[in-house]
Amino acid sequence: MTEIVYMTQGTAQLPHLDEAAVQNWIVEVARQHQQRVGCLTYVFCDDEYILQTNREFLGHDYYTDIITFDYTNSRHIAGDMVISLDTVRSNAEMLGADYKTELMRVMIHGVLHLCGINDKGPGEREVMEQHENAALAILPENVFLND
Repeated sequence: MTEIVYMTQGTAQLPHLDEAAVQNWIVEVARQHQQRVGCLTYVFCDDEYILQTNREFLGHDYYTDIITFDYTNSRHIAGDMVISLDTVRSNAEMLGADYKTELMRVMIHGVLHLCGINDKGPGEREVMEQHENAALAILPENVFLND
């Protein structure tokens, strides 16, 4: 059974998403990778919360846009994805990208990790970007509700 939960930590505000459209998109991306979606939790947070999480669980002392905790078993992907909206916004500005597009890229980035796609080894970042771009290409246009 597919369940996607959205929550906030720190000063972050929950993005105004069409949750049904986002769920259908995530399910389709997972299906394209021969996976089924189980329980996913998105925790939208600020930079301080993700830094604390990075230190506590990974021993890293730096900011990042997403940390994915993988609870996948068999063919059902499951996990918690902690996303710093502050870092997503600053990355979008640095890249000259639209904030909403960058947020959706980061959200699907976590799902792709749960599907088994890595981005740390030689050539893996480029493969991840190809999968992100393919996922964004099928993203419905109006996944954001009126802000």
